[in-house]
Amino acid sequence: MLAATSPVLCYANADLRKGEESDEVLRFVDFWTKVHRKVPPHLVFDSKLTTYKNLARLDAMGITFITLRRRSPGLKLHMQQAPLGAWHRVQLDVPGRKFRTPSVLDEKVRIKDYPKPLRQLCVRDFGHEEPTIVLTNDMHSAPNTLLARYARRMLIENNLEDQVHFFHVDALSSAVAMKVDFDVTLTVIATGLYRLLGKQLHGFGHAKARQLFRRFLDTNATIYVAPDGVHVRLPRRAHNPLLLESGLLAAPIAVPWWGGVSLKVEFP
Repeated sequence: MLAATSPVLCYANADLRKGEESDEVLRFVDFWTKVHRKVPPHLVFDSKLTTYKNLARLDAMGITFITLRRRSPGLKLHMQQAPLGAWHRVQLDVPGRKFRTPSVLDEKVRIKDYPKPLRQLCVRDFGHEEPTIVLTNDMHSAPNTLLARYARRMLIENNLEDQVHFFHVDALSSAVAMKVDFDVTLTVIATGLYRLLGKQLHGFGHAKARQLFRRFLDTNATIYVAPDGVHVRLPRRAHNPLLLESGLLAAPIAVPWWGGVSLKVEFP
């Protein structure tokens, strides 16, 4: 579990097997309770991580949740038949988001295996071709507040998408469980390092790892060894002035296992 505004990964499970995912949110609650001595006040998660019975258990623990509901044919028909006057346009306070004025159908529904009404938000113009259906036990917050909170979860999904396409975390190289855990750990570390690098470069605070690699790291260089250290001279590239401006490479870098010799990066 990772907060969209935080670089800290507080929970991960690389041993999750197919068929076990519906109880994972309860395992996270157990983890959080052991660490913080109280249940998490609010959870936002994918519908695959729970069942309606587990949602009822979360509600009984006093946990406010937001999750998705699958788009069944009956739900699609329900949205199509809803009168136009039932849909309301809302404004999301999420800077940088492209779809900030979705249309919302806000209603209460009863669902099997859940003992009381749930709040259902059917959302159009939210960045997907088909409407998004949000379920929550928060009966009081404004729709734009709930959707803005859910939209932050989508930022985390974007980070996971970057891990899949750049770090290939969905194609780990070994069937040995220990090796898979190690691969996932290295991927998390690498993702964090790329995020820290992007924050130091003007205009690249939210750049994906593959963008940072292509524009700053995937380059040749001239390397020579001198008595005062190892020198790496970078070529002229369009984005190198941003590296220079950041100050990250201004001072020699001490490498502990080089016996006192430093690494010096130079620009033309």
